[in-house]
Formats: sequence, structure tokens, C-alpha cells
Amino acid sequence: MDATGQTGRTGQLARPCRAGQTAVLVKHGGYRKLKSFRTAQLSFDITVQFCSRFVDRRSRTHDQMVQAARSGVQNIAEGSQASATSKRTELKLTGVARASLEELGLDFEDYLRQHGLALWPRDHPALVELRRCRPETLDEFRAWVNDEELHRRAAIEMAQRAQSASPSSPSSPSSLPIRIPPIDVRVANGALLIIGVACYCLDKQLESLGEAFAEEGGFTERLDRLRRERRSRPCTSSPRQTSCPTALTA
Repeated sequence: MDATGQTGRTGQLARPCRAGQTAVLVKHGGYRKLKSFRTAQLSFDITVQFCSRFVDRRSRTHDQMVQAARSGVQNIAEGSQASATSKRTELKLTGVARASLEELGLDFEDYLRQHGLALWPRDHPALVELRRCRPETLDEFRAWVNDEELHRRAAIEMAQRAQSASPSSPSSPSSLPIRIPPIDVRVANGALLIIGVACYCLDKQLESLGEAFAEEGGFTERLDRLRRERRSRPCTSSPRQTSCPTALTA
């Protein structure tokens, strides 16, 4: 993954420059190849489907969850595109995307808590399988949600863990009631994992962007370097030109 978002299919360079010369506009865009963007986009698709089915359309929560998910996607894209002329803006918008996804994750947790549903631990067998599958599309995520056999095995394993944690219980794992979690529990817990991956990628992206900004500066610094380079070029005289080219003006 390119953490800075400077390469990719939509990346573009405003004007070619000679070797060793500072470019006014660096490569920008390319957000479609960022793992943070692809994962945030998947979380957006999941959220829209989840809210349409399980959250009252008339409630404020419905709109807030959808808008938070959308904000995560759109701000990654806008920040990547803005990087051509403002690294500060890229950093700011990437941070907004990270905050929006954090808010979205809390909304999913609130849904589970307020409905008395289980928030799965990170090592839940079904989540381990979801991490292994690495879904990139809504259809791939939906296949994981609808895999009844996977969730039945996961429920059995969780029941066995609970039994092992309480050895004084007379019941054997085979005699315990095994209930496959309902759809909303599967979707919400799966969404939380996907959102967590997006947040992790954005944390790394922000770290990389901050280091690059500290070392290289932004658009203003590039303009200053380009002016100095133009002014330091040796003058060449010709029959029709005896003066040096003027420096680049802002």
C-alpha cells in the first residue's frame, strides 16, 4: 500500500520537469489504489445496507451512520486530490476521514449494546475467518455473513470456550444450546472489523504524510525551491538575447 496516496491510476503530474528540477505540482490523486480508500468504501456499502434493513429511516441515527461512512470515503479522495497544492489540506482531510470512521464504529457498537446483542472479541472464530478472506466487495462480505455453516462452527467453538472457562458447570459442550447469531449481529461485528482495518490504514497513512510534510514541506516550499533553482541557472547570451530569463513569479 502506498501510504501517501501519491501514485495510482488517477495520479497525475501537471507538467514534466527536467532531471533534478523541482516540480511545481507533484503526483497526486491515486486514491483508488489506497487500501484505506477501498476498505472505507466497503464499510460505506455495508453501512448503507445495514441501516436500510435494521435502522429506522426516520431516525437521526440512520442519517448519521450513512453520512459518517460517506465522509470517510469522500475525505480520503478529496485529500489525495488536494495534495497537489496543499499537504496541509491532505493531512486535515485524511484526519477527518479517520475521525468519521471512528464515529461510525461507535455507532455499530451502540447498536449492539442498546439491543442487548453480543460484541464479538477480536479472536472470535468468525472474525478470524473474515480477516483471512479479506473481502473487497459487498458480495464477498455478504457471502461471509450468509455462510451458516461457518457461523454454526464458530458458535460451537465459542460455547466450548465458555465451558472451559467454567469447569464447574455440569453441562458438556455437546449438550449446550447452539444458536447461530442473527444477521444483524453478524453484519455489525463484521462491519466493525472492516472499519477497524480502514482506521489502521489511515493511522499509518497519517503518520507517513506527517513525516513527508516535515521533511519536504508543502506547495509553498516547492515554489520557493523552484524560484531559487531558476535564479541560480547560468546566463546564456545570444545575438537576440543578452539578459537572463526572469524568475518564476507566483
